[in-house]
Amino acid sequence: MAAAGKVCTGFSKPYVAIYSASGGTVTYTSGQILARGVEVSIEPEVGDDNTFYADNVAAEVAPGVFTGGTVTLTVDGLFSAAEKLIMGLPAEKTITVGQDETVSVAEYGDDMDIPYMGLGFVVRYQSDGVVTYAPVVLTKVRFQTAGLSAATQQGEIDWQNQELTASMMRDDSANHVWKKVAEDQATEAAAEEALKVMLGVSA
Repeated sequence: MAAAGKVCTGFSKPYVAIYSASGGTVTYTSGQILARGVEVSIEPEVGDDNTFYADNVAAEVAPGVFTGGTVTLTVDGLFSAAEKLIMGLPAEKTITVGQDETVSVAEYGDDMDIPYMGLGFVVRYQSDGVVTYAPVVLTKVRFQTAGLSAATQQGEIDWQNQELTASMMRDDSANHVWKKVAEDQATEAAAEEALKVMLGVSA
């Protein structure tokens, strides 16, 4: 047993993949890197405890179960392909600029079909001086439409991140899993490979 507890020291490599389920089997497709990770916050919602009383005291307690929740991701900025995927954007349209130059335009409107996704990332820990990396997957999430915050540059660059929010839920497997955490790995690269397997990422 380690002499110290496992302390979280970092977050990286957020991945997403399209979620589907059939007959209690969950699968993921179109897996890809989302962006470069800055911060993640998971806020589960849990039902109330159910307490049984006997001899005028609380004798048994059934703990509340996971009912949903919210995950908030801060990233450097979405990759274009990943944004189209998680927002369910329709095929881009093309406009002509000038004489013969064309520009693709993504449209956010009624044709959007935001899909259910699997969301994964790597959490870095340190315990008694030893650094490890844990692959974490939230099995079924649905992203809210992403906002945008931008400010003009002044005397120096003001690094501006992007914040994403997604609703968490249980998946449609027999055990209704909402989170998976794989065994800690010695390197970030090994954790990323495990994460990609969990989300069915082929490349």
